[in-house]
Amino acid sequence: MSEPYKAGQFALPKSLPAASDRTNILGVGVSAVDMEQAIRECDELIAQNGRGYVCVTGVHGVMEAQKDAGFRKILNRSFLNVPDGMPTVWLGRLQGHQNMRRVYGPDFMIEFCGHSVSRNYRHFLYGGNEGVAGQLAENLHRRLLGLQIVGTYTPPFRELNADEERELAAKVRESKPDVIWVGISTPKQERFMARYLGKLDTKLMVGVGAAFDFHTGRMKDAPDWVKAAGLQWLHRLLQEPRRLARRYLINNPKFVVRVILQLMGIQRYNMES
Repeated sequence: MSEPYKAGQFALPKSLPAASDRTNILGVGVSAVDMEQAIRECDELIAQNGRGYVCVTGVHGVMEAQKDAGFRKILNRSFLNVPDGMPTVWLGRLQGHQNMRRVYGPDFMIEFCGHSVSRNYRHFLYGGNEGVAGQLAENLHRRLLGLQIVGTYTPPFRELNADEERELAAKVRESKPDVIWVGISTPKQERFMARYLGKLDTKLMVGVGAAFDFHTGRMKDAPDWVKAAGLQWLHRLLQEPRRLARRYLINNPKFVVRVILQLMGIQRYNMES
């Protein structure tokens, strides 16, 4: 079970950003964007020397937010909360956001990194098991010539202690990244970004979950037709049944029931920020 949010625990932005419209999915504001718009808005944040974090949210994230109001605030106070799964896209379109498209975390990472080469953005990789971030850096360098990856950090599975916090802050301060990619799974990565955005010398933090494992070949990504059909959850479940059975076989039916009640107007949800 995830650790509950405590008042004052994280340095959250004070209001929901107006960077893009959001669609209300069980009280979670999911940004009504496509890949191009998400990249453009991140560009603008960096150009203006802003500071923000991007969440990549599907059904799992929305359902985690039902159990923890603090986590819902973290999602709703993000700079962007992009639609990682097709169900969030379908619901957004039902609510009138016809141009909304899936912004899948691993794809966003590749697209934005490629886009950033000509802009000389500097990237830092935080997450993965021992050796994963280093291998990811090598793979990205081979795939995207000219990409600047200026540092990596492999965190422990627990929260950072004071010495580790100082070590990470020093690495980031010395390497001066524009973007920190965080791959430690939901909801840990969102909590990390909300907590450390004001402590680390960077402009943008993006939580991309399993992207580290996909882009290092540790996990096999689903075919495009499986993604388009909204069945990627099944593809992942077959790869990691022990870890993901509870997430998908319990959360997904609950999600469907709650969404039906919301669409029928029986249950109302506010996007609290």
